[in-house]
Amino acid sequence: MPEEDLVDIKFRLYDGSDIGPFRYSSTSTVDMLKQRIVSDWPRGKTITPKAVNEIKLISSGKVLDNNKTVGQCRTPFGEVAGGVIIMHVVVQPSLAKTKTVSLHIYPWRSSV
Repeated sequence: MPEEDLVDIKFRLYDGSDIGPFRYSSTSTVDMLKQRIVSDWPRGKTITPKAVNEIKLISSGKVLDNNKTVGQCRTPFGEVAGGVIIMHVVVQPSLAKTKTVSLHIYPWRSSV
């Protein structure tokens, strides 16, 4: 594989720590990156993704789609030859695991 087809990416977590950098082919998908993040997630973090669908990757202010490739997500203005691309990781636990809040409607209260 030619050297120009490889991209160095590190993933910035919510607390400012990083995973990586790792070298990826420009044909790697965002879904593949997310799988790597889940498998290499550091132990001891207060927020931990359990599955790929709990992660969003952000690069250059854009949320990346799972089916896009690394090559499609690259932005030409911020890249320097030999530089590392930083992608921000947002963890959103699935709704099934969060507590639901029950709202009570009191008919004797008048609305304002």
